[in-house]
Amino acid sequence: MRKKIVAGNWKMNTLPAEGVELAKGVVAQRGEVCECVNFIVCPPFTHLAQVAEVLKGSTVELGAQNCAAEAKGAYTGEVAASMIAALGCKYVILGHSERRQYYGETSETLNKKMEQVYANGLTPIYCVGENLDEREAGNHFAVCKQQIEEVVFNLTEEQFKNLVIAYEPVWAIGTGKTATAEQAQEIHAYIREVLSSKFGAAAEECPILYGGSCKPSNAAEIFAKEDVDGGLIGGAALKAEDFIAIGKGFMA
Repeated sequence: MRKKIVAGNWKMNTLPAEGVELAKGVVAQRGEVCECVNFIVCPPFTHLAQVAEVLKGSTVELGAQNCAAEAKGAYTGEVAASMIAALGCKYVILGHSERRQYYGETSETLNKKMEQVYANGLTPIYCVGENLDEREAGNHFAVCKQQIEEVVFNLTEEQFKNLVIAYEPVWAIGTGKTATAEQAQEIHAYIREVLSSKFGAAAEECPILYGGSCKPSNAAEIFAKEDVDGGLIGGAALKAEDFIAIGKGFMA
């Protein structure tokens, strides 16, 4: 049975006090959803420590949105995986489409970040996905396959067992276009097929999250698909009741 996961990527939103209140709301309402659903919140670096305090004693887990490619040293403005782990984080989002697009993250960079994440006992949530031009050109399968082969295929079998994949239809985020549940299932099934070509039966255990404008109104339909194991949630993660309502999509 694969893990069911609802992970909230807060991006560059909330001040520390706001983040604490949001986390309190998630913890307070978490009991409304089956314990079989794993909730993760990923605040900005500035309030990871404060949110960690709020989550203590709850089953809501903490993640970071990124980490440095180096272990330590003269890298001004960077945050090491060891620092994140020391704050109580269990997860790190890597390769998000915004990191690739705005900050030029390459597979070479992401391989280094993967090394740091695993060296510090963290679980990566590795993002793959195609943009609008790539989707319209029919290259969406090839793009996802390349992003997996260039990074995930470098993992050991043991490391692969501690990996979460998040598929982002970049073309359906902020473009007015919508990905259907059928499109989500199609690409998720393909991703699992690519993973199985390298890791065999272990690919059946790897959670693959959907990262495209998942909200309370469509979560149940998307999560009902065989190869969709949850969501990497953006905007809807900034309201505790919406975030929890998405988790209820598994219970519909």
